[in-house]
Amino acid sequence: MRALVMTAPGGSENSEVREIEEPRPGAGQVSVDVAYAGLNFADVMARRGDVGYVSAWPYLPGKEVAGTVRALGEGVTGLTIGDQVVATPAGGGLAQVVVAEAALTVPVPPGVALRQASAVPLGLATAMLLLSDAGRFTPGDTVLVHSASGGIGSAIAQLVPLLGGGRLIGTVGRPEKAKGAVKTGYDAAFHRDVGLREAVMGATDGQGVDLILDPLGTAALELDLDLAAPGGRIVLFGNAGGGAINVLPPAGRLLAGNLTITGFSHRGLAAGAPAKVARAISQVLELLADGRLELPVTELGSLADVPAAHDLMATGAGIGKYVAQVA
Repeated sequence: MRALVMTAPGGSENSEVREIEEPRPGAGQVSVDVAYAGLNFADVMARRGDVGYVSAWPYLPGKEVAGTVRALGEGVTGLTIGDQVVATPAGGGLAQVVVAEAALTVPVPPGVALRQASAVPLGLATAMLLLSDAGRFTPGDTVLVHSASGGIGSAIAQLVPLLGGGRLIGTVGRPEKAKGAVKTGYDAAFHRDVGLREAVMGATDGQGVDLILDPLGTAALELDLDLAAPGGRIVLFGNAGGGAINVLPPAGRLLAGNLTITGFSHRGLAAGAPAKVARAISQVLELLADGRLELPVTELGSLADVPAAHDLMATGAGIGKYVAQVA
C-alpha cells in the first residue's frame, strides 16, 4: 500500500510516498481503508523532531482519517466491515490503510461527507474538548484564541455560537491573516506584535478575557496572565513554536487573580480516556449531520501534495484545515 513516510527530522525533503506493508488489526482494533486523512500541526512538530513526538525513524504521520472498516480485530463489537467511520490512529493515517483502536473509531452518520468527516477527530473534536472539557466555556464568555486562522482556531469560531455564544478574539502570526480570522467568525483579530496587549484589552473594553486557548507553549503565557479577567482560565494545548517550555508562574499570581492554568493533550486524553474523545467526535458529527455546523476544508489531491502543505503549516502560511484524498 502507499503511505507518506518521514525518513528523518527536517522538512519536506525528508517526506516521501512509499510502498509499505499493509497493517493488520490486533485485539480491540480495526483497520480502515482511508478515503481522506486530515493534516495536523502535530505531524509538523513530529517532522521537525520535537521531543516526544517520534520514538523512531522512519515515521508514519497522520492522526485522523475517514473511510470504511476493512477488518476487525479480536473482541471488537459495534462495528462491521464496510461501515463508514472516522478514526483517530496513533499514527500512520496518511496511508491507504491504517489501524486504530476500536474505542476511537466512530461511525459517520448519513449526510456527512467523508472529506469533511476526516477533519473531525483532531480538528473540531479537539476544539469541542478545549471549550467544554478543558476550558469550561459558559455562554457569554470572552474567548481569546492564539493562532486563530489555523484549523483549531477556525473550528472554535464555528463552535462558540453553537455553545451559547460569546465575544471571540483571535491572534495571528502574520498580519495578513487577521481579516481571514474575522471572516470565519472572530469579532476581532490582531497580529501578535508589540501592541497586542493594548489591542486585546481595548477589544474587551478593559475587562480582560475569560478563557484563553493557547497552542504556543509558554511563549505567550505572560501575556495570557496579563489579559486574563478575574477568574479567567488559560488552556495550554501545544507548543507550536517548538521552543523550550518555561516554568509556570508562582502560585501567588494565580491565587491573586483567581486564575486557572490547564494543560490539554489530545494524545493523552485518547490514551487515558478514549470515551471522552469518541463522545466529542460523535457530538461534532451529529452537528454536521443536522446542518447546524459547517466544516470548510482545503482538499489536497493526493498524498504527494502533503509535504508542501506541511511546509505552509510549519511557516505559519497555512490557512484553515487541510485534508488529503487518499483512496
